[in-house]
Amino acid sequence: MPTQKQPTKSPVASPAARKPKKPPVPPSPERRAELLGIAAEVFAEQGYNATTVRKIADAAGMLAGSLYYHFDSKESMLEEILRTFLTELWDGYDAVLAAPLGPRETLEALVTESFREIDRHRAAVAIYQKESRHLVTQTRFEYLLESQRRFEKTWLTTLERGVADGAFRADLDVRLTYRFVRDTVWVAASWYRPGGGHSPEEIARQYLSMVLDGIAVRA
Repeated sequence: MPTQKQPTKSPVASPAARKPKKPPVPPSPERRAELLGIAAEVFAEQGYNATTVRKIADAAGMLAGSLYYHFDSKESMLEEILRTFLTELWDGYDAVLAAPLGPRETLEALVTESFREIDRHRAAVAIYQKESRHLVTQTRFEYLLESQRRFEKTWLTTLERGVADGAFRADLDVRLTYRFVRDTVWVAASWYRPGGGHSPEEIARQYLSMVLDGIAVRA
């Protein structure tokens, strides 16, 4: 007669095994911002295509795998860097455009706000200057093209209003002037360093003096 098989006992889980795992602690906003700042500097210095996650991690003093705990790709890092810069830029521009200013005062305020953004996001501006032409061909970065169009319209409208109001010369080529102002303002990202001898407001004042009043002594 076959013997009856004894039921096997389920192993008793240890107290440690029964203890629920703690969810991972999300990265602090401060650490995230710090890593984005480091990534922006690396992108600006080495170029987006030449920059790898490992290079960013090395600059941050961490393992490449650890960086993925904060961001899923270098594309995500770049997008957040550029969106943060453009959001702050347009917040400042929109405040200027909403104010009851004449065309000259509007131009002065837009230039000043631009230099303030270079002070806050110098590396992001440098990336934007170098990379946007290629980035806009990617679906993820198509928003850059819309921002460029909006930027051009803002400046052209201000210059056209100044010509119509008599604040600027009637023979002014507004499109050529726009390109000159745009390029000479934003190229400052290549040499400006926050904390230098001049504040962004002082640089804007000197720049506007040259653009609006010239550099020659008036007779």
